Amino acid sequence: MRIPPLISCIFFFQLSFAQQPWPVLKHYDSAHLYNIALPLGGIGTGTVSLGGRGELRDWQIMNKPGLKYSTVTPGNDAPFFCIYVKPVNGNGMVKGLMGPLDDVEYMHAEGRPVNNYGIPRFSKASFDAAYPFGQVNLKDKELPVEVTIQGFNPLIPGDADNSGIPIAVLRYKVTNKSDKAIDASVCGSIRNFIGKDGSNNYKDWKGDVIYSGAKNNRNEFKAANGVSGIFMSSDSVEKIDAAWGTIALTTDATGGISYRTSSGSNDWNNSTLDFWDDFSKDGMLTEKDQEVDNDPMASLAVKKTIQPGETVYYNFYITWNFPNRYAWPEFNSQQSKEWIGNYYSAKYKDAWDVIQKILPQLPALENRTLQFVNAFVNSTYPPAIKEAALFNLSVLRSQTVFRLPDGHMMGWEGVFDETGSCFGSCTHVWNYEQATPFLFGELAKTMRDVEFNYATLPSGEMKFRTSLPLNKPQTWWGAAADGQMGCILKMYREWQLSGDNNFLRQNWPQVKKVLAYAWRKGGWDGNRDGVMEGEQHNTMDVNYYGPNPQMQFWYLGALKAANGMALFMNDKPFADSCLAIYKNGSAWTDKNLFNGEYYEHRITQPETFQFITSSYDSAAAIPDYQLGKGCLVDQLVGQMMAQILDLGWLADSSHLKTTLSSIMRYNYHSSFEDHFNNMRSYVLGDEAGLLMASWPKGRLKVPFPYFAESMTGFEYAAAIGMLYSGDTANALKCITAIRNRFDGRKRNPFDEPECGHNYARSMTSWGALLAWSGFHYSGVTNKMRFTAAAGSYFWSNGYAWGTCTIAARSAVLKVLSGKLTIHELAIGNAVKKFKTKTLGPDEQVEIVF
Repeated sequence: MRIPPLISCIFFFQLSFAQQPWPVLKHYDSAHLYNIALPLGGIGTGTVSLGGRGELRDWQIMNKPGLKYSTVTPGNDAPFFCIYVKPVNGNGMVKGLMGPLDDVEYMHAEGRPVNNYGIPRFSKASFDAAYPFGQVNLKDKELPVEVTIQGFNPLIPGDADNSGIPIAVLRYKVTNKSDKAIDASVCGSIRNFIGKDGSNNYKDWKGDVIYSGAKNNRNEFKAANGVSGIFMSSDSVEKIDAAWGTIALTTDATGGISYRTSSGSNDWNNSTLDFWDDFSKDGMLTEKDQEVDNDPMASLAVKKTIQPGETVYYNFYITWNFPNRYAWPEFNSQQSKEWIGNYYSAKYKDAWDVIQKILPQLPALENRTLQFVNAFVNSTYPPAIKEAALFNLSVLRSQTVFRLPDGHMMGWEGVFDETGSCFGSCTHVWNYEQATPFLFGELAKTMRDVEFNYATLPSGEMKFRTSLPLNKPQTWWGAAADGQMGCILKMYREWQLSGDNNFLRQNWPQVKKVLAYAWRKGGWDGNRDGVMEGEQHNTMDVNYYGPNPQMQFWYLGALKAANGMALFMNDKPFADSCLAIYKNGSAWTDKNLFNGEYYEHRITQPETFQFITSSYDSAAAIPDYQLGKGCLVDQLVGQMMAQILDLGWLADSSHLKTTLSSIMRYNYHSSFEDHFNNMRSYVLGDEAGLLMASWPKGRLKVPFPYFAESMTGFEYAAAIGMLYSGDTANALKCITAIRNRFDGRKRNPFDEPECGHNYARSMTSWGALLAWSGFHYSGVTNKMRFTAAAGSYFWSNGYAWGTCTIAARSAVLKVLSGKLTIHELAIGNAVKKFKTKTLGPDEQVEIVF
């Protein structure tokens, strides 16, 4: 149906959109598009991804993962956009707004190899990215137009709410390359798939198999306040189902709009044929007055005339609201029936309400996102570091992360195609990542609240996986030594970055209890000598027996952080105790674990905790799944954390630097072609990377399970340590090797998996920025510090962000967003103190030294 032009202020929004150039950090040519999927969606809202060739893929908006899910089993009626082009006095032509198929996509038993396989496509495509901005560049030998598809969702550090909007912004930038005026119409088609979440078997909330998902779904055309489009709902899908909700496909166009709320019956794929014939006539749609499918196809088109050489923009928006999130199932348990809900869902009545509320704000939100990304991209960090840090922010927008209605942020470790991977905001995984605290400080504080005030028992035992709802008893079986010690360091970090002394005061009794749990009789350090001798469950999913560097440096860091917090709290006895234990443990570690090249594991008997003195070749004496004399890739992860938190070296600095050199010498492989791996392979063929462990002096017969693997979060931890130690060449070699593996062809640049896609540990990569720039900030002392190396550095403390531009004898610190209280600015060894001041947006201080 055609509708008359709308008179609306939204027209001015279109102008502001059209005038905004988007930054590009990475370009992907036509040979590197196959696996690109840039997620469009907010923190905790779910996403749909923009593929490298313009396809919409991985629909994950219904409270669960949906990798490879496009609302239908491969078919021509999977969601897609297409364009109708007709030159003056010429013939019209229609093509899908997608690049060509890849060579590997041709084979299928029924001739349905991929989605939209029968839709004509543009002949050339490339992709430009600076997350969250993605741009698909399309050209065709037959059509007189070039098209750039621009997709994004607002991402603004320090503003979690405006970075958590359930919207995918899609802008089609069409340029007339001919010498004649053309009529061009852009159309989006999406089936109303409410109730179909990508599961192989569709079940109701009770676990009973039911209908095929969608049931009597309804599409309605609506127009109000400058917005026109199709509102999708369902009265027959149960309103308590996780896949029940609403979707809207809309535009802010002021004229040339036409639509269909359904199509012909989809018997023998006739609904797509019916749509194609209708749109191909003149680029306009004719409404169908019947709804013949449970999941009727909605189509929305905008037609415009484009003069020779002119560029015109077509804005479309996909919004959604699916309020029914259920508690995550624990291992070996069925899907939970306990409703927990979504934070974002309470902010909007439905998907139509989302676009009504957000569209007037969208130009400002885009400008703020551009301000962030431009400041970041234009910084003088090495390209590989920028790419690793920025692109892995996609984890925060994936189904790995969600927010409870009260605002608490929760996280899986990662996600599989249809299910979450490893529930519980796992402490020993989330310990590594640095993106959340340095970009969204308030969200990080909610995670600390969960760990210390919900997951911790009266004994001080912190469950390393948290059950939901939060008010239920925590029944997970135990604590993780690295997870528990790391949470103390994270509490220190959140206190320092925020300067929120009340936050520390409220949590201090729990912090003491959590640390003291290590000192219980028969515990990790029952004799309080600063050495973890006891049984230590850890992120390798096994229990280590005896002192080892991985746990030891987490522990030493926790002791040093606790000492700092205790001094602030005027708890001198506890501060003195922590310091004494730390000093003894640090000295013991250097004397007993450092072997001249790196720190190793001294294995003890599981029952007696007595050191095993027999030869490591004697398999009977060694418990399975240990490290022993191996060189572990992240043995200094606790040291990495300490340096990020400005806690200094935790042991002899010369030993620590030697260890990092040994990790590079023994664990780095320039090619994995000859590498045997009995477990999971995240590096293959001639790719380069760091092994989890090596044994220069002979391997244990049964090492910890993941020893032969290579995983990015662990690699980043080692590389960041190298940066802090001054070995920039090897650090960049490691980080570059990682990002070369995620080249768009072999792997998705916006998804670094470990045990699942969008793995939380990959956000360790943000730490590379901190190490390169030397950035430290304390909201407690109001002091900030950077490297003395000249350059422009993006910085963020989780609440404010901006740039610091350093020259030979001067520096300019500028705030671009938020408020920053500062008393002292150090550039290398040059320190400038001034009267405490609070800087707001676009305010700055300049120092000369």
